[in-house]
Amino acid sequence: MKTANATKHALMQIAKKNMNTLIEDSQFTDRQKLALTCRILFDKGHNSGLAGQITSRLPISQTFLTQRFGLGFDEITAENLIEVDHDLKPLEPNAMANPANRFHTWIYKEHPEVNCIIHTHPTHIAALSMLEVPLAISQMDTCGLYNDCSFVDHWPGVPVGNEEGELISKALGKNRALFLAHHGQLVIGKTIEEACNLAILIERAAKLQLLAMAAGTIKPLPENLAQEAHDWVSTEKRNQVNFAYYTRQALKHHNDCI
Repeated sequence: MKTANATKHALMQIAKKNMNTLIEDSQFTDRQKLALTCRILFDKGHNSGLAGQITSRLPISQTFLTQRFGLGFDEITAENLIEVDHDLKPLEPNAMANPANRFHTWIYKEHPEVNCIIHTHPTHIAALSMLEVPLAISQMDTCGLYNDCSFVDHWPGVPVGNEEGELISKALGKNRALFLAHHGQLVIGKTIEEACNLAILIERAAKLQLLAMAAGTIKPLPENLAQEAHDWVSTEKRNQVNFAYYTRQALKHHNDCI
């Protein structure tokens, strides 16, 4: 066996190279990816009526795609997504964006690298948020959020004002996730795939944390190994591979969305 004496670092580099060369990129459009993400998240417990928003920045123009206010995640299709400007004004008649999208505009303004934002109130995130404790990352599968999740320890009220936009944008800092006490979660991504994966991951982390807290005291991970795991699962190609799997799951039941 040629790799029997290879170092861990060398094996990781081989795996990254193989992922980049052997696995093809997605051929879906951003509209299709956004609609698929809505269905994926619905199936994974992120549905809470009309609460929650998903947006994707459009290149060049100062606009973004989002769902129509009044539609649930399970009703979103590539065709019924709407384009709105940063005043939340739709570019088409007889459509309305969720008023809470206002804080998305602040994030896009303050974080130019961000191209997708997902905010939801899934069950375990919502339950953990009632305890006013930060998200604990102490299990290998959730290391994608290690040192990558900010915490707002108070509830500023309904997030439809500019004040909430400023607060949330600043609290996010350089992290890709934000856990909001008495509220829910927010994740950002340079791509739709990245944001979708993080939204799924943060709800799983909250579920594991609640289960662990009920059984005993959560023990911390070794910092260097947790950071290594974070970086390993946070590459663009890994996000694409994960998203492709979630897409195949969704299309078994929601092939109408694209």
